[in-house]
Amino acid sequence: MPAVKVGVREFREQIARYLESDTPVAVTRRGETLGVYVPTPRKGVKSADLGELKAAADRLAAALAGISEEDVSADFKEWRRRKKAANR
Repeated sequence: MPAVKVGVREFREQIARYLESDTPVAVTRRGETLGVYVPTPRKGVKSADLGELKAAADRLAAALAGISEEDVSADFKEWRRRKKAANR
């Protein structure tokens, strides 16, 4: 399968489209090829992956049980204050 040639700027601006494509992309600057992006075959989402994701979500929900948004915000502000003080 021949590669599509695109400039660096176009590749950067359209990277999501090229990453989703099945076609190799030759990235060029002023006509000179800098590199080639070769996509790998995509695998479908496996049911085991979904099970692992659900289990992780359940563990996260259990860990966050009883913690309010205000608690998280206060903890973050305290962490940021300590970090700022340490950098002085």
